[in-house]
Parts: sequence; structure tokens; C-alpha cells
Amino acid sequence: MKEGCHYVNEGGDDQMEIIGYRRSKVKETLTYIGYFLTVALLRLLFYWMTHWMLYATHSKCPLPDAEKILLKDQYDQYFVSTVQTITREGTGVKLKKPKKRLFSKKQDVINYNAQSDENLIRYFVCKKIKYLWNPEQAQFVPLKGLDEGYKLTYFHNTNGLNQKDQFKRQVLYGLNSIAVHVTPIVVLLFQQMLSPFYIFQVFSTIIWYVDDYYIYATCIVVMTTLSVTVTIYQTRKFERALRNTITSTTVITVCRDGVFIEIPSEDLVPGDVIEIPRYGCDMQCDAVLVTGNCIVNESMLTGESVPVTKTSLPNPTGMKEQHNPELSMKEHSRHVLFCGTHVIQTRFYGNQKVKAVVLRTGFSTSKGELVRSIMFPKPVDFKFQRHSYYFIMVLAAIAALGFIYTIVLMVLNGDTPKDIIIRALDLVTIAVPPALPAALAVGVVFSQSRLQDQNIYCISPRGISISGTINTCCFDKTGTLTEDGLDMHGVVKVEKSKFQPIIKDMNQLGTGPIVTAMAACHSLTIIENQLMGDPLDLIMFNATKWDLEEPGPEETRFDMMTPTIVRPQASSKVHGSAEALSGNDVGIVRQFPFSSSLQRMSVITRTLGANNFDLFVKGSPEMISSLSNPETVPSNFQQVLQSYTQHGYRVIALAWKSLPAKLNYVKVQRITRDQVENDLTFLGLLVMENRLKPQSAPVINQLIDADIRVIMVTGDNMLTALSVAREVQMVERTDRIILVQAYPPQMGHSDVSLEFVYADDSGTKVEEVVAMDKKIQIDENSPRFHFALTGKTWAVIRQHCPNLLNKIVVRGAVFARMAPEQKGQLVEVLQDVG
Repeated sequence: MKEGCHYVNEGGDDQMEIIGYRRSKVKETLTYIGYFLTVALLRLLFYWMTHWMLYATHSKCPLPDAEKILLKDQYDQYFVSTVQTITREGTGVKLKKPKKRLFSKKQDVINYNAQSDENLIRYFVCKKIKYLWNPEQAQFVPLKGLDEGYKLTYFHNTNGLNQKDQFKRQVLYGLNSIAVHVTPIVVLLFQQMLSPFYIFQVFSTIIWYVDDYYIYATCIVVMTTLSVTVTIYQTRKFERALRNTITSTTVITVCRDGVFIEIPSEDLVPGDVIEIPRYGCDMQCDAVLVTGNCIVNESMLTGESVPVTKTSLPNPTGMKEQHNPELSMKEHSRHVLFCGTHVIQTRFYGNQKVKAVVLRTGFSTSKGELVRSIMFPKPVDFKFQRHSYYFIMVLAAIAALGFIYTIVLMVLNGDTPKDIIIRALDLVTIAVPPALPAALAVGVVFSQSRLQDQNIYCISPRGISISGTINTCCFDKTGTLTEDGLDMHGVVKVEKSKFQPIIKDMNQLGTGPIVTAMAACHSLTIIENQLMGDPLDLIMFNATKWDLEEPGPEETRFDMMTPTIVRPQASSKVHGSAEALSGNDVGIVRQFPFSSSLQRMSVITRTLGANNFDLFVKGSPEMISSLSNPETVPSNFQQVLQSYTQHGYRVIALAWKSLPAKLNYVKVQRITRDQVENDLTFLGLLVMENRLKPQSAPVINQLIDADIRVIMVTGDNMLTALSVAREVQMVERTDRIILVQAYPPQMGHSDVSLEFVYADDSGTKVEEVVAMDKKIQIDENSPRFHFALTGKTWAVIRQHCPNLLNKIVVRGAVFARMAPEQKGQLVEVLQDVG
């Protein structure tokens, strides 16, 4: 960031430099004179460079006095926005400065500061986001919903809005809609025809017609017409497809003045309390769940079709302040219903409604952010595009030299001025090929037709040219390179802090806490009489041969304390008898959903007849062992774990804890996971086999043969990822894998500790890399090695040694235990490297 400059979204991904401008009558007059003298060519230049027009007609001024705003993002893109002023009631206001008088009495002068008037709202809109003027901070800030700065208790204590508050918030936030407009054909036509290439083509064809090149000029006109028509058609088709996909509206039940009424979804504002229908709906906003549970399909946003369970936000009312944190969209995502997702069904207790509080609306929602990323994509600087500009510049330089040489030569020969002008300009039109954009457009059309023959459809033709420049492909592991489903390889129990022989026959599992953990610690649900959920959970639960029961619609009117019950099939057959109540039934009272950052999920259960609740935890072996009592973790834990992961097996650890008897049902519903997920008893390991897809290895080989680099980015264990990478031949068997390990600075030290070890032989010293003082030196003459690192190491290097990332990703082949946001960071670093 530059000193003395103002920024919006400071420190964020969308950080932009902001400068205020005010209209200058003198500059405006001179600009209009320039339009007249240049026969509107200056206006055409300003059409291409809108910020230049701002420079020419406005003067810089402090932000409080700005009428126009110039924004420059980190990719050197410019955006010009108009500052608008409205009242709290939504009435537009036009501020005028008082005229200066030569003779004025002191009592006639009124000092009015519109910027500090609380009844007025000054704002501008850029990339569909509204920025409000904050007098206290003396800067424009993005308009936020309730997703920042609100304690958890606020959402449980709110009772909705009254009509007056709703109207004021609607003035501020606008309608709850994600409007994608289809550009009229006339506007698209003018946009195409006013582009620099087509202006040059018009100029060229005029020269050729004057010089009697009728056939050639006509061919260019036909090609240009075809090119413009195809481009307009494809653009309109893409905009219509986007609008039809995005546009959605429905009727929502909302609490107004303490009464639930139905309103159009466009009238929703942050702070509204809405009811989620029993049989589901499509979410029209981002909302946090405060009562009940929901089964949600988030495939619209994540691409994963597996239903997800959303639980109600923890209620810390009456607890200590440290247990009442602010809402975080990242940490509390399992309690948030995101816009665009589909609620399949809801669960509730008694006659209680399933309620949620609206957090964000319109383009501020998760769906809105997705649409904005499509409408305002990050510019991608490909070498092909950059070199094409250099090519045009070289041709233009040659044309300029030829232009001067032709004029000089023809003047010396005594040719007429008309001939000199036509020949000189004709040389320019030939040197810079005017048919280039038309030829490229025709090429794209034929490419699309060939792709359609392979059942590949492209709604963005520009992507065809871009796809030809791709030199790196990143793959996830589970469900991408490997099959979606898993096979249960076996269960390794722990008894008296020692691993027992692996049990491959599930009929020999017997009973005990590890079996109860496998039957209860999951997020499975019954949808249309079919058990659905994460494939791993399904395999684990089915291996126990237990049954799962959920209360049906008729039972939800009763105050059921446990919404989900699991029991062995033997006791299911005698359900209803006295034997069925002998303690085999386990009720799932509370669920802490899986979190990729925490690498675990857990449930609180109660066995019928028991005096206390139990906690069962499932997650990555490394995480579960760190949360367990060290005395319960076998001493050979790492060796046993490594023996399975290095052969490509997926390993999950299970743990258990008996909760105090004084912990009642109400406290269980309010307790946080940090309070209970500790001092666990380590139960054992689940070993699952994740088979490769038959087409994975051939596709990887095809990409490698095409000199396209392949990288694996997964959330799974490092050794499992390395095994799969070798199996699909991402890494040759003879290549060496070097594990990069980074440790944050310790107390009293400021330097990061970097280690490089061979994955197959940690005792041998690494020769290819030398680390010294936050720098690494790589042996470029040794191409047969690759880097592999985990999400923890990535986070440490990114925070303390970001300059090393470029060197590491160039040789990186496997990235394991990566969080979703870290996967995106890796892609951005790869794009920067090129």
C-alpha cells in the first residue's frame, strides 16, 4: 500500500485505492472544445479509457467533498462511480454549494456540513457492492449485514423487526435480489463496433473502397458482420443462461411486529426472523439457524451433492462472556443457511418453529458473491494474450516506418496528394491485419462446434482460447482421482493403551464404545425412507449393522428430547418390549458438525437408562490423538498409522469421553465443543480403502504427455496422498519426494524453522535443497525430485516467508491436509508464477 493513499476493503482480496473527484467547469469546457476539434475522436478515446475522461473533466478533492469516485484495484483495473446522497426515508437529495456573493452580511452565512448530517446517507456502488460514508472514520466503508460484530446471544434474543425498522433497512440495503440484466442488442452492437479493432476495420474498408479494392473490402465486411453477430449471440446466450440460473423469488414467512406473515422474498432485510418450512425451500438469503435443524443440499455452491446437516447456533445466554463470541461466517458455517442452497427438510421439537435470522441479502450473500465473481472476474494475464499485444505493437511500428518512407518517396516522385494519402494509409491497413479479430471469432465458432460433437458445451467462448494456454492442472483426491465410495478394510481397536490385531470381518466387532462411536458419530439422515449422508459415514454405520430411527412428521408434535436414535438390529426386532429399553438404544442429543479447520466432528449421546451423557469424536488421527489423554494413546501410534497410510488407505480415528452426571440436557445444548473435546479416551482406528477410478491414471498420463503439470491438493493424510500420487503416476516411482516442514518462531526467536526430509528415507540428508536465513537454494540440475507439504506448513510459510512460496510451488507435487481456503491460495500463487 502507498503512503498517503486511501483504500477500501483494506487488507482484503478486493482492496482498492480510492480517490475523490469534483466537477470542474473549466476542464469540462476545454474537453468539449477538444471533442469538436478532434471530430469526436477524443470522446471515442474516453469511451475506451473512462478514467481518462474523469481526469479531463474533474479535479481531485478530499473524499468528503467528492462527487465522483475513482477506484483502482490490485490488477490495475479502474472503476468510476458516482456518489449519491439520500435521506433515511429513501428520498434522493442533490447537494448544491451556496453561490458566492460579493456583498453578504454575516448573518446570511450558514455553515452546513452535509457529510456529518445523520439524516443523510452518502454512498456509491462499485461491483454491485454499496459503500457508505462513515463520518467517524472519514472514509467509505462497504455496507455489511449482521455477519460481523454481533454476539451469538443477539441472534437468540432478537424477535424480528417492525414495519418502520424494516423500511429503514430496505432503504439502506435495497431489494433482496440478485439482478442480472441482459444487455440489449443495440447496446452490444455499439460496444462491439466501438472497440479499437473494429474502428480500425471500418477505417481500413473505407480506404479499400476508395482505392477500388471492392472484393477484398466486401469480404472483410462480411467476415466482420459474421464475427459481430456471433459474438453478440454468444454474449446474449451467456447472459440469459446466467439470469435464468440466478433469478429466483418466492414467498417467505417472516416475523413482523411479533406476528408471522408471508411476504415476497425481495422485501427481506438483515435482522428479519424467518421461518423455514417443514418440507424445505430454496434459500433466498444468508441466514443463521437459531432453532431446530435442517438437512441442506449445498451443491449449488460447493458442487457436493451429499446432504449436509445444519444445526442451530449455540445459545450462550447466561454463560460467561468468553463463551459468547461474535458470529463468524467461517467458524459457524455449519449453523448458516446460505443463499442458493436447497433445504430438503427440517427437524424441530414439539410445536417449535424452525427459525433463522437473516444475515445478508442481495449481492452480499454467498450466492451474490459467486455471481459477482462471474460478472467481474479476476483478470488472467496469459502469455498468449500478452504476446499478441507485442505482435500488434511490432506490426504498428513497421507500419509507421513504411508510412513515413512511402510519403517521402512519393513526394520526391511528385505524386498527387490524393495518391500519397491513399497509398500511405493503404500500407498501414495491410501491415496491421484488420481481419485478425474476425478470424479469431470464426476460429472460436469452429472450436465450439467440434467441442459440441464431444458433448462439451461452452457458455463462455473466451474460455476456449484460454484453455489452450493452461500448463498446470490441480486435482483433489477423494471423489476426483479415487472413487466416491469407500470400502471398509478393517477396524483396529485399542485396549489397555495397545493396538489389537485388525478386525476385517465386521461380524467380529462385538460391542463396546468403539462400536457405539461408529454407530452414533456421524451426520446421516433419512430422506424419503433412504439413509443419506457422507459416503464415509455410510460405510462406517453400515459396518455396525445397527439401525437408525428419526421421528416422523406425526411424532414431531411431541416434545422429543432425542431426535435421532441408533440401536443394534437385534433390539430393533423386539422394539416396544421391555428388552428394547435395556440400554441398547442410544439417542443423539447434540451434534458438533465436521469442520475442515478442526479436522473432526463429535456428538453428545445418551444411552437409555444411563445417568450421564457421552461424547464421541471422529476425525484425523493426528488431531484425535492430540485431544486424547496421552495414557490412552498407544506408544506405537505413529508406526501403526504410517503402516496403513503409506499403502494408500484412508484412516479415521475414534475417541470417547464420559461427561459428568451434573451436566443436564439444557446445559448440553448450550455447551461449546472446546469445553468437552479434550482429555478423550482413544478408542482405535478405522481403516478404509479408497480405490482409484479406472480413468484416473490414463488421464494423468495424457496430461503429462502434453507437457501439462499435474498437482494433487487434498485434505487427506500426507502418506495416503503420496501413495495415490505414485499409483496414478503423478510422481514416477524413481522420483524422490522431499517433505517440506515449517515451524513457527518459538518464544525468544524470530526465525522460522525450515526442514527438508525425504519422504521414503528421513535419515538421509537432502542434497537437492539448502535452506538458509528464510531462503532456499534448489539444485536446478536435479529435475527428478518433488516437494510435498501439509496445510500447517503452508500457513507458516505464507505468513512468515511468503517469498518462498513461488519456489516451492514450482516443484510442489502433493499438498496434503489443505483447508478449502488454502487450496484457493495455492491456485492464486500458481497463477502468479505463470
